[in-house]
Amino acid sequence: MGAKTGLLVYADGDVPELLRRVGAADRDRTATMMRRLYPGRGVEECEGSVLSDGVYPPEGTVYAACWPGVEVIGDRGMMIDLPSQLPEHLVAASVGRRLVLHNMHSVVDWLAFAVWEDGRLVRSLSLSPDDGVMENIGEPFPFELPYWAGDRAADVIPWPDEDEEPYPLPFHPLELGEDALRALCGFVQEGRPEADDVDADHIRLHGFWLRDPHGSDRTKQEAELQSAGEAMGPPRFYTFGPDGLLVESDGV
Repeated sequence: MGAKTGLLVYADGDVPELLRRVGAADRDRTATMMRRLYPGRGVEECEGSVLSDGVYPPEGTVYAACWPGVEVIGDRGMMIDLPSQLPEHLVAASVGRRLVLHNMHSVVDWLAFAVWEDGRLVRSLSLSPDDGVMENIGEPFPFELPYWAGDRAADVIPWPDEDEEPYPLPFHPLELGEDALRALCGFVQEGRPEADDVDADHIRLHGFWLRDPHGSDRTKQEAELQSAGEAMGPPRFYTFGPDGLLVESDGV
C-alpha cells in the first residue's frame, strides 16, 4: 500500500453526499478560508491539484477548496499523532458543523482519524505497528467493528527470519484507513472503487504556498537550494576499474 493523507474536511452534513454534488470551487472564497484557517501565515496561490492526489501535497503546499456546505484542505501539517490535539482554532471553526480529520502514512503503516460534531470530539483513533494504539477516544464507528471483532486480521507475511514476530496489531491500519476514508469522505486512495464513490479524480482543488511567519518563505528556500547546488559543482561519475577499485569516469 502506498496511500498517504493529510486531510481536513468541514461540512454542514454528510461529507460524501456533499462532495458528490460539488462543482468548481470559487478561488476567492477558498483563499479567504485559507487566510482564516492559517492566521499569521503568508498565503500565495500556486498550481492546484485534484482531490485524489491533493490529500498529500508537497511540503509547504496546501490544496484546498471551498463550496457551499463543505470545505476541503489537504495539508501535511495536519498529520498529527494525537488528533485530539488538533489546534483549537481549527476545531472552533467547526462549531455547528461536522469536522473530519484523516491521516495515513503507508511507510510506517500509520492511521489516525477523528470526527468532531459541533466542535465536540466524538471519535479519535491513532495507531501504528511501531507505537501501538496512541489514541482511542469515543465509540467505534460501524465501519470499524469488523476490525475490532477480529474479522479483518492483518494479512502480513513476515520476513523469512526465525525470530520474526507476528504483526503487532490485530488488523492492518491502512486497510481500516481506506474504509474510514470511504465512510467519512466518500472515496479511497487504494483499492477497488465502488459505484457510489465520490469521483475524486475530477474534483479540483486550488493550490497555495504557505510562507513561514519567520520569513523563510518558499522563494528564499528555492534560492538557497539553487545556491547550494551551484556550489557543489558538476556531478562526478565513477566506475569499477580492472582491479575492482572505483575510478572516475566521464559518465558516458
